[in-house]
Amino acid sequence: MSLQEQIGELWQRRAELGPADGDAREVVHEAITLLDRGEARVAEPRDGEWVVNEWLRQAINLLFPLSGMDTLEAGPFEYRDKIPLKRNYDALGVRVVPGASARWGSYLERGVILMPSYVNIGAWVGSGTMVDTWATVGSCAQIGSNVHLSGGVGIGGVLEPPGAVPVIVEDDCVIGSRCMVVDGARVGRGSFLGAGVVLSPSIPVIDAETGEEVGRGVVPPWSLVVQATRPRQYGGGTFGLACALIVRRLPEGERHDKAGLNAILREHGATA
Repeated sequence: MSLQEQIGELWQRRAELGPADGDAREVVHEAITLLDRGEARVAEPRDGEWVVNEWLRQAINLLFPLSGMDTLEAGPFEYRDKIPLKRNYDALGVRVVPGASARWGSYLERGVILMPSYVNIGAWVGSGTMVDTWATVGSCAQIGSNVHLSGGVGIGGVLEPPGAVPVIVEDDCVIGSRCMVVDGARVGRGSFLGAGVVLSPSIPVIDAETGEEVGRGVVPPWSLVVQATRPRQYGGGTFGLACALIVRRLPEGERHDKAGLNAILREHGATA
């Protein structure tokens, strides 16, 4: 029986499992180790589409009932949790500033920089990416290479419901300070979100030049986006509901001139 099939069998009887089930825990640990080493991903690009490997997300969910609480020590700090922290950053080629932590079962490619921040289990972070101060990368989120998650960015996690696509931020993106990208939202390659943009499947993404809605919760590649509002009439009056506004289409394949883009953002009352 393959590892995927074994995880599927355990999932069918998950209500029966507990910390005493050593054989089941060994199977689940094998799957989590694949995630930790980057040998498997909860979601991955295939033929231009993102595909969710549901059995790996099931393995993460199975890990919790199969694990007991434990006391963890990292230098002078003490934690109490069911999942250990990642280790051996020197061998991984990852820079981790004191105050940062990543859980076992997340994957950090060589060249990642973690400022005081947090990366949850099942997440993938690509090479050359900086997770800046107080930013969080939620469970199973997929972050590409050469991305900057600015200070205080919240990348949402998703373990349930089955089939839900994790948050995806593709290569060469800049996510501005205090942005929230959640519930399976997606940021296309090379895009730049100004500070405070909120992106979820319920948030329309609107092209400022045409006024057309180009999607919900999905920013097209090479877009410069700011937080905005759209009018909505209710019984009590007209109110502004959130939207993400594309104010500029960026040259495809060009490295971001962050100073120049910040100048454009300031014209629209936003910064990175």
